[in-house]
Amino acid sequence: MRDKNAVTIEKSIRTASLIDGFWERWLVHGIDPIDLSEIRPRLINLDDWVENWSHAANKKARLAEELKRKGSLVDAEFTYRTAGLYYNLAQWIFPDRCQEKERLFSLCNSNFDKADQLSIIETMYPSLEIDHKKCTGRARTPKNPKGCIIIINPIDSSKEELFLYERDFLDSGYATISFDGPGQGETFVRQGLKATQSNWEYFIDRVIEHTATFFPTVPLFLFGTSLGASWVVYGSCNRKIEKALAVSPAFARKQIKMPDYFTGRMDCVLGDGKEPVPDFEQLNYRSPIFLVHGRRDAMVQSSDIYRLYGMLPDGKRLIEYQEEMHCCNNKLSEIRQLATQWYMSDHRMSI
Repeated sequence: MRDKNAVTIEKSIRTASLIDGFWERWLVHGIDPIDLSEIRPRLINLDDWVENWSHAANKKARLAEELKRKGSLVDAEFTYRTAGLYYNLAQWIFPDRCQEKERLFSLCNSNFDKADQLSIIETMYPSLEIDHKKCTGRARTPKNPKGCIIIINPIDSSKEELFLYERDFLDSGYATISFDGPGQGETFVRQGLKATQSNWEYFIDRVIEHTATFFPTVPLFLFGTSLGASWVVYGSCNRKIEKALAVSPAFARKQIKMPDYFTGRMDCVLGDGKEPVPDFEQLNYRSPIFLVHGRRDAMVQSSDIYRLYGMLPDGKRLIEYQEEMHCCNNKLSEIRQLATQWYMSDHRMSI
């Protein structure tokens, strides 16, 4: 019988080769379209994937060094982050933990560290302990922040991948904080912590409590996509959260249609074989929630979004994009701007 990881890798590479939509996520998160057009035809097997994306990452890192030497620190910072994103994409192809995945993720972290050192925005690296494993985070604080946005990553992602979210929120005057939770990014790769519904409930509770301690004088908001958005909905029930925005929240597997390659990836990071999705029917909703849905979403049915919307408390809002698919990737920049405006519009709540 063939190794399940090898089969999942083959399916992932085949999907990346044949389906243009596969790349939307990576393009909107910072992959250069020119680099993609050059690299994509070369992605035949696992070695090709790792070699080509690692080579592109190393090229970006060298460019960042040159920009740094010339004193172009803003461009150098961004280029280091792009290098980190490319290494992140290189390690992503491995669905389960292995030495090569950890090596590539370390290179991703290293480039983000170099970018953070150049940034005018203070960056700190808080950590939480879940099931005796460390979850590492990023907290970025501009001067006099008007609020803090807690970013909840999709399950198949990492805090480093969403650096453009950080940038947009920071530019709008918000502090940001994000952690790799169970089954995600650094927490999975280095600590081996897999995801369950119970440890995700505990994780979200701890993230909010920690953030309230870290940023005690400003309002707290939530932002997330896909399974991250599902836990944004859960987190909105916490009394410390003012408002929450959820893009394409995921539901239980029996209610959604996942791509074949993604199913294999999920099996590697789940601790009990079940999706770590909150039970929306049992939540005690409290804070206003802004739902965003793509009408062409092949994973999440519109009827499920409407049923969830009907459960939400006063102050809720729903926007649908007729041509967008899961996560509304092509509208995420616009959605982040909508979020920053909505969070502070009459944000004081009656308790």
